[in-house]
Amino acid sequence: MAKIEIYTKAFCPFCSRAMKLLGEKQLDIVEYDITLGGPKRAEMLQRAPGHTTVPQIFINDAHVGGSDDLAALERAGRLDALLAA
Repeated sequence: MAKIEIYTKAFCPFCSRAMKLLGEKQLDIVEYDITLGGPKRAEMLQRAPGHTTVPQIFINDAHVGGSDDLAALERAGRLDALLAA
């Protein structure tokens, strides 16, 4: 099963949309809430250089991008293949 990690903030509609899509696939998701900043925010910035918005999504340690990127993978039929790897 794929390792899914997502950096989120409270009340973020894009984060909710990404979590909903991933949740529909019944996956185990590790969520890092960076609402208050801290070391996990710094970690996100290091793992996804130049990306300061949330969500930032990683599948098997590969940076996928944000909510729109995740939705685009799903529309293109490529998300399930990433999740199966």
